[in-house]
Amino acid sequence: MILETFPVGPLACNCTILGDREAGEAIVIDPGDEVGRIYRRLVELGLKLKQILVTHAHIDHVGGALKLKGLTGAPILLNENDLPLLKMMDQQANWLGVATPETAPPDESLADGLRVGLEHYPAQVIYTPGHTQGSVCLHFAALKLLVAGDTLFEGSIGRTDLPGGDYGQIIDSIQTRLLPLPDETRVLTGHGPATTIGAERRSNPFLRGQ
Repeated sequence: MILETFPVGPLACNCTILGDREAGEAIVIDPGDEVGRIYRRLVELGLKLKQILVTHAHIDHVGGALKLKGLTGAPILLNENDLPLLKMMDQQANWLGVATPETAPPDESLADGLRVGLEHYPAQVIYTPGHTQGSVCLHFAALKLLVAGDTLFEGSIGRTDLPGGDYGQIIDSIQTRLLPLPDETRVLTGHGPATTIGAERRSNPFLRGQ
């Protein structure tokens, strides 16, 4: 297995490449920017991209998805409840003072319970609205791994003051969908360092008593 996570773009979104070396296949999660760098790494690793998975439609996570699709032919998967945010891409770009990336509706919705990923490294989509209305996490149960997007961070949670955000909803999503996962589950967050479900259950100030 190949697992590489690295920050891209001005907001340092964590982009993840998960690859099966034997099959020569990969998925990319949250290619928000620096698509040339992501593509070069896939070529260096000798991996054919099978899916582009986007945890939510904020510009720093989805901004490079269509360009990466153009380079690889891989389909884009994004929860359909975030389509309104795709239509606001020019406004999102204005917030950051950057050029508006080209976007398009996804090829498939990341619906709750959908199986995605690679044959030997599958993931299940966990729908976790609150940061946005289409936010999802990806649970690779066999790897004891959760890719959490901007739902859960080390010692924090995703902000809810942007369009589509809802504080009560994100707390409920974490409490009912993420905290039931095993404590040893490693969490790759959308920004910043990785953590574990157990560590956040014990010490995250937003989840005290959860």
